[in-house]
Amino acid sequence: MEKSTHSWTVPVAVEDVPEAGLHMEIEAPPAIRTELAKLAGLRELPRLAAEFDLVRQGAGVHVSGRVMATLGQTCVVSLEPMESMLDERVDVTFSPGVAAQAATATEGHHAKPDDEEPPEPLVGGAVDLGALATEFLLLGVDPYPRKPGARFSPPKVAEGGDRPFAALEGLKKRLGGGQS
Repeated sequence: MEKSTHSWTVPVAVEDVPEAGLHMEIEAPPAIRTELAKLAGLRELPRLAAEFDLVRQGAGVHVSGRVMATLGQTCVVSLEPMESMLDERVDVTFSPGVAAQAATATEGHHAKPDDEEPPEPLVGGAVDLGALATEFLLLGVDPYPRKPGARFSPPKVAEGGDRPFAALEGLKKRLGGGQS
């Protein structure tokens, strides 16, 4: 996970995670939600919260939990405003020195679909839970939200009405291209 460009940061140093683990609940303030709504292409983001359990794994840390949000979107069918709920599961391991290991290990090796997800790099000895929540929010947003029951109905053409290519047929006949 690269350094984020947004301003919601909740860093937790690995050394601050006790051996028994650490449970954290975070909630994005209104200004951050406004910024993230723009970034995610949402009308609004009335709620963004996350629950994380951090467990040390040697010099690294395993983070599991969930990101929950209320999304203000626009239905792609009816163009009406709608609200949808997001609940994304998080299960990520962070490990120091992963970038160097990954470069060495993947030379000449192509990942197989059943390969286990490699750990994320641990930067500066800390995990940024705000950035992690933002990443899972952005990955979880449905880019084509549809209100329940919304249906697309193509416009009906009246009998004897203009067909889509009627003008081209007329032009073809006028230019003498209608005969074979």
